[in-house]
Amino acid sequence: MKKVLLAVAVAAACGGVFAQANDTIAKVKNSGSITMGVRDSSGALSYTLGDGKYVGYHVELCQRIIANLEKQIGKKVEVKYLPVTSQNRVPLVANGTVDIECGSTTNNSARAKDVAFADTTYVEEVRIAVRANSGINSLAQLNGKTVATTTGTTSVQLLRKNERAKNVNFNEVFGKDHADSFLMLESGRADAFVMDGQILAGNIAGSKNPADFKIVGEPISVEPIAIMLRKDDPAFKKLADDTLKDLMKSGEIAKIYDKWFVQPIPPKGAKLNLPASEATKQTWANPNDKPVEDYQKK
Repeated sequence: MKKVLLAVAVAAACGGVFAQANDTIAKVKNSGSITMGVRDSSGALSYTLGDGKYVGYHVELCQRIIANLEKQIGKKVEVKYLPVTSQNRVPLVANGTVDIECGSTTNNSARAKDVAFADTTYVEEVRIAVRANSGINSLAQLNGKTVATTTGTTSVQLLRKNERAKNVNFNEVFGKDHADSFLMLESGRADAFVMDGQILAGNIAGSKNPADFKIVGEPISVEPIAIMLRKDDPAFKKLADDTLKDLMKSGEIAKIYDKWFVQPIPPKGAKLNLPASEATKQTWANPNDKPVEDYQKK
């Protein structure tokens, strides 16, 4: 009988663990901590100042979400910052290692099979960065060139699908992260770096000689960038969405955006000079978590 009771107790305990795995609020309340996935070099969305310090537009928005989570559970929590990469960010959210990912992730249908996304906070344009003296000013001029992008991102796939990329043949090289991809451009190992415009602008602004680089060509695609959450966790998604909706409705999100994309940012006081696009303003006016595929139908 004792064995049966023990088995039932173990099963109940395991059931609680499994249930909690998809209940971020309960997990954080019980553990007293939350793990935020951050990026080392995702432009003004998420980047490191060194010594384990991370800042940026998405980092600040995630901090607002966590502040509301603390109000809901009635206590302060420890925020653990875990650097993630383009390759491991989705698995780390899906397996419960990361509770909220505050980087530069495109909301798409493929990823939505494994994770959830909060309402879109930034609509990105994928662009091309080149050396200022390269003579490259358009997508067509990438023919025969070497193009860098970051492993685990969608930029080169979108480039190849672009109508203007027909009959444009280029070689691909992959950086392990955005800083590594930009280094390929900076060092001459690549002729261009294709990535989200604000990531390009952020890396250029933080380089030794920003005037040596420029962003060229028409946007290759438009992508909704969102904070990533665990799948099948409606309570935490609602808390995140409600926090963002309040910031959008009050206009506070525009001030936070301006702080990171228009005003000088640490550590060097660089300015990206990227005012919010009309597409970004539209998603603030009409909050939604639509994937990139919905944008491509337009």
